[in-house]
Amino acid sequence: MSKLVSQIPTLAARLVQESKPKLNTFMKYAKVELTPPTPADIPQIRAGIGRLISSAKNGTWKNLTVREAWLNTLVGIEVLCWFYVGECIGKRHIVGYDV
Repeated sequence: MSKLVSQIPTLAARLVQESKPKLNTFMKYAKVELTPPTPADIPQIRAGIGRLISSAKNGTWKNLTVREAWLNTLVGIEVLCWFYVGECIGKRHIVGYDV
């Protein structure tokens, strides 16, 4: 047992050393991808919504490849699941509201 306890500092140092490159990569992408939209992004968002609505009206969504359609479906499912998770957190119960 004392041998294990004596190895804790070296194991901790190794853990820090091994995780630094991965943490740096995570932070690099997190600074870009996890930021809220800025006011400069609003026109791009509105244009994207407009393109989405026009493609739904014109039927250009029929020209998607199977891969693009599958990825769009997965994104939609993810958004729906996060909505349900937020609902469960908000009502503090999995089923029904506590009335």
